[in-house]
Amino acid sequence: MSEQESSSDEIMSSEEEEQQQKEGFSYWNLKDVERGQLPPHIRKQGARVQCKPDAPTNTETLQYSGSYAAMGVDNSLRLDPFRENFRIKVIALDKDKMEFDMIGIDAAVANAFRRVLISEVPTMAIEKVFIANNTSVIQDEVLAHRLGLIPLKVDPRLFEYLSANDTPNEKNTIVLKLHARCNQGQPRHTVYSQELKWLPNGSEFAKESEKPDSKPSTYTSFSCSQDSQPEFAGNPISTMEDIIVAKLGPGQEIELEAHAVKGMGKTHAKWSPVGTAWYRMFPEVVLLDKIEGEDAEELMRKCPSGVFDIEDAGNGKKRTKVADSRACTLCRECIRGDEWENRVSLHRVKDHFICK
Repeated sequence: MSEQESSSDEIMSSEEEEQQQKEGFSYWNLKDVERGQLPPHIRKQGARVQCKPDAPTNTETLQYSGSYAAMGVDNSLRLDPFRENFRIKVIALDKDKMEFDMIGIDAAVANAFRRVLISEVPTMAIEKVFIANNTSVIQDEVLAHRLGLIPLKVDPRLFEYLSANDTPNEKNTIVLKLHARCNQGQPRHTVYSQELKWLPNGSEFAKESEKPDSKPSTYTSFSCSQDSQPEFAGNPISTMEDIIVAKLGPGQEIELEAHAVKGMGKTHAKWSPVGTAWYRMFPEVVLLDKIEGEDAEELMRKCPSGVFDIEDAGNGKKRTKVADSRACTLCRECIRGDEWENRVSLHRVKDHFICK
């Protein structure tokens, strides 16, 4: 039994829910509740979304802090209880994606976290592209836009923001170089993102000066090489591999410099650290009855997500168990058909969110 299934016992046990399903709910059957506490059915309505075959119920959340004032219950949002109950549990993490659970928060707060991930987490992205030669079929502005969307493998905390009055230097700018060519008589050449090479000493392109006798200068003013800094020792800056930048035909060539700076997604999507960020309420599957024999086999076949499994109940009998309620997509196939709604109950936990 999972952590979330065991916590559901505090709200209403499966036996109580099964009894209500059979006898029908009645307020006259409720037990006396001490002042300062809520009846089990009220607590369940506030903590769970009940998923019926046609539509979910109890989907609303209480925003008014005095909803249960007459019962001596304060349901207002306070910082100390929030800090005690809020938890983040990382489920899966690799270089391309992350899955984690946020427990003990409201849907509005979960959505705020999602929006922060999309628009307010700083990253490094290519902002300026200096093109020396481009004879490919891709226009300069389209090529620059494609380069800006290539993710860079670098920690943005190592760099400062570049304002309009700042000079590009080793602390606020990353310079990358791309020079690709398809010679005559050769097949078409595909240019990939890994062909962007890091220039730790800064720009190599000389600025055009209005004074012919002036000393030539580049587009950056690096006082030292970036690879001499301990942060980049043995950890060179690179891009995500195998992203197609352009395709060159015979005789076509691209030569350019790309300057990356620090920014946030609310300024432009190229600085957003996530491709997609979404969440859903944690699914909870409760068996209201012992499902054995052929019914257990049927229920297992009905679920396309593999939520249920069959265990040995002894004496040669097979019984259904909930193996992975997290995999439930709420397709409701398990509660469709004769009497299945009275044997299986589907919920969504209102303060537990799966984030990807």
